[in-house]
Amino acid sequence: MNDFSELEAELKKLRPRPVSPDLSARIEVSLAQEAAGRGVATAGVLPKRKFRPNWFALGLGLAAAATFLILARVNVDRPSKSTGLALLTPAPITPAAKAVDSFVPAAMTQVVYDTKDEGLHFAEGKDEPMRRVRSRKRETVQWKNPQTGASLRVTYPTEEVTLVPVSGQ
Repeated sequence: MNDFSELEAELKKLRPRPVSPDLSARIEVSLAQEAAGRGVATAGVLPKRKFRPNWFALGLGLAAAATFLILARVNVDRPSKSTGLALLTPAPITPAAKAVDSFVPAAMTQVVYDTKDEGLHFAEGKDEPMRRVRSRKRETVQWKNPQTGASLRVTYPTEEVTLVPVSGQ
């Protein structure tokens, strides 16, 4: 049942090697030096510190807070300088001159960012193979209104598959 019984028996027979005399000598020297007072410094108990507030910093902070509150209160108490006349007499409403909403194409850019050759394929109704190339692009079209100077720009991704005939050799 127990497949490791032989291994366990071998491990029980093993005993550690005896300590080398060199290591024993170094440990004895180290202990003798420590007993003589030249040992390694150890942690000690620090005396308990009494809390003493910094009165200067506390006073300076309270003075700054009081100054801030006084200035904030002064700005709140000031009356508004605007008069109610603008609220009582609305401006006359005049129809704005109607601008012709005519946008004219101004620019178009196509940026090809990936082209992949997908190998030879047989197109429907064709007896000869054709090479299929897939291109991914980003097209940007911009229109402008010449009267108002307004512009409109649209960017969209496109994907194009092209079948290129293979020339017979």
